[in-house]
Order: sequence, then structure tokens, then C-alpha cells
Amino acid sequence: MKIKKLIALGLTIIMTVSLMACGNSDSAGTGSPVSDTSSNTEATDADASAGSGAQTGVPTIDAINVGEDYTDLEASIKVLTNRTDIVDTVYAGYAEQFMEIYPNIKVEYEGITDYEESVTLRLTAGDWGDIMFIPTSVSKNELSTYFMPLGDYNTLNPVYNFVEEKSFDNVVYGIANGGTASGIAYNKKVWADAGITEMPKTPEEFLNDLQTIKDNTDAVPLYTNFAAGWTMGAWDAYTDCAATGDPDFKNNMVHMSDPFSKRDDMTGPYAVYYILYESVARGLVEDDPASTDWESSKGAINRGEYATMVLGSWCVEQFKEAGDNPDDIGYMPFPISVNGKQYAGSGGNYSFGINAGSSDENKIASLLYMKWLIEESTIYLDEGSIPARKDGEYPSVLEAFDGVELLSNSPAPEGEEDLFDEVNNESEVGINNNDYPDCEILEAALYGTRTLDEIMDEWNRKWTAAQETLGVEVNQ
Repeated sequence: MKIKKLIALGLTIIMTVSLMACGNSDSAGTGSPVSDTSSNTEATDADASAGSGAQTGVPTIDAINVGEDYTDLEASIKVLTNRTDIVDTVYAGYAEQFMEIYPNIKVEYEGITDYEESVTLRLTAGDWGDIMFIPTSVSKNELSTYFMPLGDYNTLNPVYNFVEEKSFDNVVYGIANGGTASGIAYNKKVWADAGITEMPKTPEEFLNDLQTIKDNTDAVPLYTNFAAGWTMGAWDAYTDCAATGDPDFKNNMVHMSDPFSKRDDMTGPYAVYYILYESVARGLVEDDPASTDWESSKGAINRGEYATMVLGSWCVEQFKEAGDNPDDIGYMPFPISVNGKQYAGSGGNYSFGINAGSSDENKIASLLYMKWLIEESTIYLDEGSIPARKDGEYPSVLEAFDGVELLSNSPAPEGEEDLFDEVNNESEVGINNNDYPDCEILEAALYGTRTLDEIMDEWNRKWTAAQETLGVEVNQ
């Protein structure tokens, strides 16, 4: 299983010191609003098909009414989070508000640094707590082993954004803590001071703008945040919808021949990684990527010391709050155009999952807190995220995406729900998971050890070998 492989990797990371020590973890899309079609019927039968994560006597999330049901329930639950910066302030405040409604339910948070590695190592023990952000190390076919079912996909999908990301066999195991759109955070004053008046729409336009910033300002044109590791993984999220305009690209990629090859129109995964590679190779990033610091970078971009950072739109509120210049922080679409049009991929942040091994009382208490948090708290306003509910309001940061079409990846075809994970893991390319292949690209560009074409050719060979090993049909 993938998680066993990641546990071994985590132990290796603990015992090994390298330039690519990818330590911290943070959250990294957008659906169209629809009317609320949630059901208030008790759920049991749908859960029975959910494998080892099934339970009896526990309702689905759509079947509970916060503030009305289970008012006498007594429980104490623990919530794991990667947000160590606000766990004792903002998140503790959410818990206090909820406990005013349910005084017999105690909610305790635990903030975890090195989130992905730490929770992956703790997950199999089963006694980690009650609610966590589901780590990327858990493949879809493993969800029922560790997390309780929240409800039927066809019931929850019309209500909540991004539920397909943590669903398997028509059962939902996680609901995203809101979502983000794929773009680039930037300091508007720095760009204006450099004399740039139009936002870039192609890779070369973006690279030329970074050079202009370097020539005309004192700011670092592009801050990679390499040392944090997880920040580099943001680039992977741009390789599907944003780079192709195709919501089916990720599903089709497992059947593609050489999906990392360069396209004449500079779209697709190659174009995304080209921007990263060339930014480093042309000296448009920080002098020493190995010494970057995530927490201090927030204040630096607020002050105009850094011009841009490639991260999901979730980062904007953090950057605004990190200094005295919130109005200087903007967010632009990723600079790739498909037939003259720009697209922005959208997807969920980390998804909340509830421990399949918790007691029924703690499962119900966790459901109540999760539903209150994603539907009634101010969490999405506070974090500038797309809300979990499809009828929620979009954050103001996306107002700049006028004319840009927001897309989410389509659910995988029946029978192929876990196929992308299988090919991705077998190939060891590691897109969109904790392997951070983007670090490999940056290092090659920084030290001049390999060209981007050489790296992409190697990834194509690995992808082809994985397809052959798994017997995947390839469309030439």
C-alpha cells in the first residue's frame, strides 16, 4: 500500500539529512454554487458498503442538525491540524464557540509540524485522535481503512465542493476544508514599480516580467520557498486544468503516451515545469533556495521584498495579515493560455476525515463539530478560501479572475478511481503527493546538472514503465 511506502520514506527522512528536507506542510480549487439538496434521513445502509470503515449507529453528515441533535452527548475529541501558526488562537476560538452550543463536548486541537510525515507515521496506530486533515499518503482505496464514511457520494456531491477527491466506491470519507484556485500571489506595488501594466498570459511573458522586476526593483522576482518542501508541491497542482483547460486531463493522463513531453503551444505539464526551471536557471529566484523560510516569507512579500510566490489562493489572506501592506497583495491567474484563453484549476484544501477507530460517541461529536466548522463558522472568511458548501460565496481574491474559467478535475471513470495514484506511485514520479518532484527540477536548474528536457524524458520513461507494469491501456 502507498501508506506503507510513505511510512518507510518518513523513517528515511528522519534518519537522513539532505538539501531536500521537505519538512512542513500546509494546505494547498472552486465549484459552481448550487442549491442545497442535503437530506435529513438517517443513514446506515449506504455505510454498510464502505469496507472496514463502516459503522452502525452513527448518522451521515447530511442527517444531523447542529444545535438540535445530540444536545446531551458527552464526548472529548482531538483534532489534528497543520496550522501551527493559529492552532492556539483562531482554531481554539472555533472550538470555544462550538462548545457554547455543545458544552458537554470538549474539543482539543493539536498542531503538528512536519505534518505529512508525522501523521503518516501515526495513522496506522489508530489512536491519533478523532479528526485530522487526511494526508496525501492515503490512497483512495485505503480511505475506508482509516476513516469513517460520511455519506453517499451522490447525496453529498450536490452540497459540498470537491468531495470526489476523498471518495471511493461511491462513498465519501473526507470533506475539504474549503478550496483554492490555482494562480500566483504577487505584490502589486512591486509589479507597478517595475513598470508592468498587464498581467502575463504565457510562460515567456511571465519570465520576461520577472526579469523586468529584477532589472528595475530590489525585490526577489520569484521566491520558491524551496526549503519548506511542501511549497514546491504547489507547482504540480497547475499541471492539469490550469495548463490544459481540460477537466478530464488527469484521468486521461494515465492512458497517455509521454504526457510530460513539450507541446508546440506551451501548454500541459511541461509548460508548468518550464516556468519553474527557467526561473531558477535565469537567476530570477532567491540566491540560496536551501535557506528559505516559510513563516518569514509571508511578511517579506507583504513588505515588497519578494514579488511573487506560486501557491494556491489560500495563501492570500495569510500574506495580507503578515504586515502593514495588505492592499499590496494580489493574485493572478497562472500564465498559460490554451487557444488564447486562460483557465484556473480549482481543488480542495486538506480534507477533514474522522477516525474509523473512534467510539460511536466520538464519531458523532466529530461529525457535529465538522459540520458546524464547515457550515456555520467563519473559517472560510478568515482564510479566504472557497467554502465547502457549493452555495457559499467565493472569496474576494478571485474577483481578479475575470474572464478566466475555473475548472475542477472530473471524477475518475468507474473502475479507475485509484488508477492515477497507482501509476503515479509505481512510476515514482510523485505528482501531487509528498514526494515533491519539483524539488528535483529546481536542483537541476540551480546546479546545471540536467536540462528540463532530460528530466521530462526520464519521467516519460518512468510513466511508460508503470503503465506496462500495471497493464494500463495506452492511447498513442
